[in-house]
Amino acid sequence: MTVLNPGDSLSLEAPKITRTVLALYAGASGDHNPVHIDTDACHAVGIPDVFAHGMLSMAYLGRLLTDWVPQERVRSYGVRFCAITPVNATPVCTGTVTKVENGLAHLDLTVTLPDGTVTLTGSATVTVS
Repeated sequence: MTVLNPGDSLSLEAPKITRTVLALYAGASGDHNPVHIDTDACHAVGIPDVFAHGMLSMAYLGRLLTDWVPQERVRSYGVRFCAITPVNATPVCTGTVTKVENGLAHLDLTVTLPDGTVTLTGSATVTVS
């Protein structure tokens, strides 16, 4: 059983966001938006290069949670997209327990790029047992 206390933190370094990762995620998710997989399409609309699907970063945050507690203990999970994740970035997912009460642990979640850019913020609630 995972013991959860205020101030506990967890982190996960996501894999490098390569073009292959983006293509595989597009196929798995069904999200084939050209800005995520086609450099020429990006250039045509003034974007310098492809960038990661926001939901891919959200999935890595989900992995952070389920690596820590079993999936059935996750009661709520939500995020806000703040910035893009460029190709070749290596995002870091972090979570901090902010409070534990009534059998629930509340967490603040963040995805950050190596340069300090926060791409996602969020929260989750998990049962403590």
